[in-house]
Amino acid sequence: MGLAMPALAEEFLVLMVTWTDWWLAGHYFQAEGDATKTAMSLMGYFMWLIPSLFAAIAIGATAVVARLVGRGDLAGARRTANQAFLVGGIAAVLITVLVAWWGDHFIYVMQLRGEAGRFAREYLGLVVLAIPMVMCTQVGAACLRGAGDTVTGFVAKSFVVLINILVSTSLVTGWGPFPEIGWKGLAIGTAIGHSIGGLIILTALIFGRAGLRLSLGWMRPDWDLIRKILRIGLPAGFDIATVLLSQLLFLGIINSLGNAAAAAHGLAVQIEACCFLTGAAFQIAAATMAGQFLGAGLPQRATSSVWLCFVCGATLMSVLAVLLFFQGHWFAYFFVGDWNDPTALLTAELLRIVAVVIPCLAATMILSGGFRGAGDTIWPLMITAAGFFLVRIPLTLYLCLDQISWLEFDGQPMSGLGWGVQGAWYAMAIDIAFRSLLVGGRFIQGGWRKVSI
Repeated sequence: MGLAMPALAEEFLVLMVTWTDWWLAGHYFQAEGDATKTAMSLMGYFMWLIPSLFAAIAIGATAVVARLVGRGDLAGARRTANQAFLVGGIAAVLITVLVAWWGDHFIYVMQLRGEAGRFAREYLGLVVLAIPMVMCTQVGAACLRGAGDTVTGFVAKSFVVLINILVSTSLVTGWGPFPEIGWKGLAIGTAIGHSIGGLIILTALIFGRAGLRLSLGWMRPDWDLIRKILRIGLPAGFDIATVLLSQLLFLGIINSLGNAAAAAHGLAVQIEACCFLTGAAFQIAAATMAGQFLGAGLPQRATSSVWLCFVCGATLMSVLAVLLFFQGHWFAYFFVGDWNDPTALLTAELLRIVAVVIPCLAATMILSGGFRGAGDTIWPLMITAAGFFLVRIPLTLYLCLDQISWLEFDGQPMSGLGWGVQGAWYAMAIDIAFRSLLVGGRFIQGGWRKVSI
């Protein structure tokens, strides 16, 4: 709990950034109809995508730092943190350039047109400037978590949320001395908040924290250590990339149904994130404890710690799932401000669908966290790929669409059930349940404890 609670608070603070933007979009841009909500749906995915692009480095760094700290090798842990920042810095520059160059194409491919597309382009053009600081937050906090410090990340995210709420709200509404600049104010507040959070993590590591410290002298490339970080992290990075690709395919199918379906989907994802991020917090605790106990030569303690993380996390997530199932309409109303808004009504229906499989989501996330902390990143990758590409995407096409025009039998397009966005969420629920069975089987089999780093 000591590891998970600060991480849980940190994850919820990150969620508050997007929730603030959603609330402002729902209450101050009603004249634009669903356009701002649809744009916010895609940008919510984008703000989840960008930190995930650094996942390979962050997961590899966490696993290596945790093992070294478990062995008492703090000098090795410091070298690892510096090498992780070196690779992360290079990646941040490349990603910033790619997003700045291809951002408009990304929005077009994701089926956003007209006003929704214009709002998305304006938002993206501003938040792209904060990508290097997002890297500092992700990689720096990952190294600190491996060393057992989950408090610094919490403090940094607290400032992210506070600054985002103050700046975004002030610029959207023209509160106090701030000018009223409308939609762009959301993006400016988000960019400034993430930049300050990254600066806090960077400063803490420059001055030293949890036995780790950044120094230019330690950032000369150590190719053996970089290979070790990437050997562990890249499969996990491919795992995250698989999730991102499939989620974007999933979102593209839903966006093709129109703004109403896209807005409801995006809002439901943001509300359901309270369960997802609870799982992420206990996933972090499971990864740290598994790595440190295996580094200390205590595999049974590693197993017990991961199992206990699952029990605690699944209990909290199930309580939240009950609230979403019975009170989902209230949550939707909070963001939209109208009990009878079609977006709110559809959002509540989607939340009831996913609430049923939240315990399965807990197993999938938290047990996989233990695998990653142990350095077992190949199996989670294979399980994720199987779930998304063999279950979720095919089922989404069949359950969601009336017909699949590019898939023909005897010269006729294949017919689907045409359940709309609800069909997509049923497909997602089935995928989550399927992957939880595979992850549970791998945990019981125990091969994850035997991976060498």
